[in-house]
Amino acid sequence: MTQASRVTLSSIAIRDFRNIERAELTIPPDGIALVGDNGQGKTNFLEAIAYLELLRSMRGVRDRDLTRFGATAFHIGCVSAGAAVNRVGIGVERTGKKRIMLDGVDTPRLTDALGALPSVCFSPADIALIAGAPAERRRYLDIALALSSKRYLAALRQYRAALARRNAALREAARPGARHSSVAAWEPALAEHGAVIVEERRGWVAEGATEFTRLCADIGERAKMQIEYESPLAAAADVRAALAEALHKGRDHDARRMITHAGPHRDDLAVTLGTRDLRLVGSAGQQRTAAIALRLLEAATFRTRGGAQPVLLLDDPFAELDRKRASRVLALLEESSATGLGQTILCVPREDEIPAAFTRLERWTVRDGVFARVAS
Repeated sequence: MTQASRVTLSSIAIRDFRNIERAELTIPPDGIALVGDNGQGKTNFLEAIAYLELLRSMRGVRDRDLTRFGATAFHIGCVSAGAAVNRVGIGVERTGKKRIMLDGVDTPRLTDALGALPSVCFSPADIALIAGAPAERRRYLDIALALSSKRYLAALRQYRAALARRNAALREAARPGARHSSVAAWEPALAEHGAVIVEERRGWVAEGATEFTRLCADIGERAKMQIEYESPLAAAADVRAALAEALHKGRDHDARRMITHAGPHRDDLAVTLGTRDLRLVGSAGQQRTAAIALRLLEAATFRTRGGAQPVLLLDDPFAELDRKRASRVLALLEESSATGLGQTILCVPREDEIPAAFTRLERWTVRDGVFARVAS
């Protein structure tokens, strides 16, 4: 097993983020258990921590909608240990302007700050990874790979830019008398960078497929669960050439529809139960099991590729699991690294829902975005 450093969040300061007006918390190395009713700020707190890694909402919300009502900007800052960067500060104006400081130095390129505080969030909302649209699973792949592979991140940025320009050219080409030459101009870039995306995705899925099946079985699933990268290009020996050909052949069809159909932005991560689509035949418990296994794979990716045991953000993670499965998930989290269970930020609605394994954690409460430490 690869030895990984244990990332710990030492302190965090939050201002005007969601319903949190101002909060400053010192976090013990083992983490904290945060107790509060729904809607009081538990998930907002986890979202603020995750923002330090993703530089955007883990729930897909626009930056301007993260700013507390009546405020013009929000700020999140932290001090950590075990990561490549020890101090991170992010200020985001409602207009969308961002300022990021790493170890006290202004960082104009957002890509340099991605993954500054490695973390993985487990939440009941993760069921969307299985039951949701393909876009949910593509986003999962993009995050896991962009944060662990500079090659993938660079290709993803270039691909998205070329895709936006080709789609704009397709809309322009739909006008009477327009030519398709500008559409074709963006296809070499799409083929080049799209090939990197496909190759990295299929490699990651192939590498993690056996482990995914094992994790699902260890959590308690009797039927065999599997993942597979689903793409017309997945079996191509020369992905770049295959994508270039698909774009060329589909140009007229794309022009009529004014959108690009071929490419990794249309692919999916197939999750199956036996030989059938888990979305269609799986129970809520089975889908939850698969989603947890995907999050465990994400954490493993950060450990093996980045050398860091990420902070674990647990948002009422066992709400839809029976006790047996919940205890097995805890065991898997603990055995996943030579350093043991990573620093854990656990959020639950009631104190009696804190699992026995986490009763050692320092206790905090939150109400209306205000945090208070519970005296031991």
